[in-house]
Parts: sequence; C-alpha cells; structure tokens
Amino acid sequence: MNVHVDRPQGVVAYSIQSHLADFIRRANFDRPTLVLSLDAIAQQYRALVQGLGRAKIHYAVKANPEKAVIETLVKEGSRFDAASRAEIELCLAMGARPEHISFGNTVKRPADIAFAYRAGVRLFAADAEEELEKLAEHAPMAQVYIRLLVGATGADWPLSRKFGCSLDMALPLMARARELGLKPVGVSFHVGSQTRDANMWGATLEQVAAVWRDAQAQGYGLTVLNIGGGFPASYEYDVDRPTVYASRVMEQVDALFPDAKYVMAEPGRGMVAEAGMISAEVLLVSRKSEDDLHRWVYLDIGKFSGLAETMDEAIRYQFVTNRDHQEMSPCILAGPSCDSADVLYEKRPVMLPVGLKSGDRIMIKACGAYTTTYATIGFNGFPPLDVVIL
Repeated sequence: MNVHVDRPQGVVAYSIQSHLADFIRRANFDRPTLVLSLDAIAQQYRALVQGLGRAKIHYAVKANPEKAVIETLVKEGSRFDAASRAEIELCLAMGARPEHISFGNTVKRPADIAFAYRAGVRLFAADAEEELEKLAEHAPMAQVYIRLLVGATGADWPLSRKFGCSLDMALPLMARARELGLKPVGVSFHVGSQTRDANMWGATLEQVAAVWRDAQAQGYGLTVLNIGGGFPASYEYDVDRPTVYASRVMEQVDALFPDAKYVMAEPGRGMVAEAGMISAEVLLVSRKSEDDLHRWVYLDIGKFSGLAETMDEAIRYQFVTNRDHQEMSPCILAGPSCDSADVLYEKRPVMLPVGLKSGDRIMIKACGAYTTTYATIGFNGFPPLDVVIL
C-alpha cells in the first residue's frame, strides 16, 4: 500500500530526520511502514549536482523505484541507470527520455536488450564477449561501455567479483565490440556501496585511469567515464555532506580523466537513504537465560521484510524510540520470521532503552534505500513494507 500525504510548507526549515520522526509519532501504522520525503530527495539531488560539477547524474533506480521518486527526479533533470526492462519502462512512464537512460546491468536478457533498443535506449554496459554478441544482435551499432572489475575499496557493502572484467580484458573486449559493429565509448566501475570516505576512491581511479590511457593510446577515442555509485549515507558514522563528498570525488576524476567528455555518476543510496524512515513495532523483549548478558529484542520487521542490508551486519541502521531518555543497555536485534537467519545485529549488539517493551514504536533512520525492493512479498505471512510519501 502506497499513500501520498500533502507536504506541509516549510519542511526544509529543520532536520528531515526530525520531520519524519514527528510525522511517524503522530501517525497510527498497524504494520511496518516506510515514510519517505520527496522534498528531501529533491534537495539531495541538487546538493549532489552542485558537487559533481560536469558529471551527469544517472540515478540508480534499484535503490528506490517508487514512482513518485522517479517522477520527482525526472522533474529535477536527473538521468537514470536501469538494471532491467521493468526499470526502463518505469522511467519512461514517469517522463524520462530514452537517451537519458543507460542499461547498466551487464547480464541482460536478449529480449530486454531488444525492447530497450526499440524504446530508444542506446547506451549499454557489458563485461563479457557473449554479452557483446547479444548487444550486436539486438541493439546494432549501440554505444557500449566496458565495466571493469576493481579491487576492494573498504566499502561497507562491497560490489566486487560478480560484475566487471579484469583490467587486462578491457581492451580485447573493446576490440571485439568494434568487430561486432558496436561503438565502444568508455568504461565503468563501482567502488562499492556506502564508500564512506571520498579518499577511498583514489586507488580505484588510478587503476581505471591506466586502462583509459591504454585505450586512448590505441585509438579508441573514449568519451564516456561511468564512475558508478558509492555515494554514502549517514548510518552509524557521519559522512561528508553530499556536495562536499561529490566535490572531493570529482577533484580526483578531473585530475585523472581530463579528456572524458561525458562523466556519469550513479548515486542510489546517497540520493534517497536519508529521505526515509521506517516505523516499526517491538514484538518481544526477552532473555534466553537468567544469566544472559543481552536482551533479545524482536521487531515486526526483519531481513526478509526490508532490512536485508543487515546481512553480515554490513549496514548499521540507527534507531529512535520514545524511551531514549532512559538508561540504555546492549540488545541483540532480530526480525519476526521463523527463519533463524533473521537476526539483524548480534556480533555488535545495539544500545536500546532498558524500559523497552512489546508494543513500543521503534523508528529506523535513513531507510529510503534498498528496503522496499529487498522486502519479500510475504515470507512467513509477514507483509512487505507499506510506503507513505510526503
């Protein structure tokens, strides 16, 4: 269930987190609900634009594909990175121009390539010869950028191994693309989601720059540099605000790629995470034994209903309750399902009020990204997230 609420005037005058929390306290939700501010997303877009300078934003649709989010970003002038036919259809339906959409998934169904090409999409990612062959057949003469596999960067949510080719495969793939009648126009990479420090980009950019220089020396005339995502949100640790962070990244990009005519950035988490807050409920507070060091706190939301990024305790969400003025103690946090994997934080327990009890509301901050789309349709009968748009 998605609900739109009229936005009050003056929302931007104080903290978006305070605004979301105040709204949730006044509301009466009977199931886990994500409350999302479109004003906050528009502000974040403008802040990133200011810091990114010459780079064009291609919002990573997978982070939050709510129609209202896409419509808001279309109005702001954003372009889009799509991973599937459904995401392309969504962007087009919300008013995005096909030439402003890149098909950034390197593993695509042939029929979806053909659909995108018919719709007017002309920019595609690839990291393997067979993918180039599919593109040549179903998107003849399309522009292609080669995704590179880069080393570990220290990101909280690494994206290594699954996507990208080794650096020494990049030029052979460009050559093969040319043979197939495609237009190799550039390269892409991803430093990993939630890269908290802009300095973490340095080593990766150096690796990519070496490939770029070799390609230019061999006459490929590359023009497109896709720097991917990685733009962070504030969870457990504060991060640079978006304009500052983006500026620091672009200083490095400009120094290494002065001849890149079209620089793409694909913020997802960094665009929408802090614009959302989840309203949840405490279902049970217990101890496993009389001498158990930690309480177990069970919520009505877990890994299978929106908080998948707590896997390996990678993303450390922050919590707000109406008892935060009370004494705190460490708790193991778990979801409601019957799956024993549905434990959110145990290696590093969460500090929560001693007086917390069943029925208490608990608010989860910075949940605008990778929550609604990671939720199942109803594992164990627990519902997916409701969404309220402000």
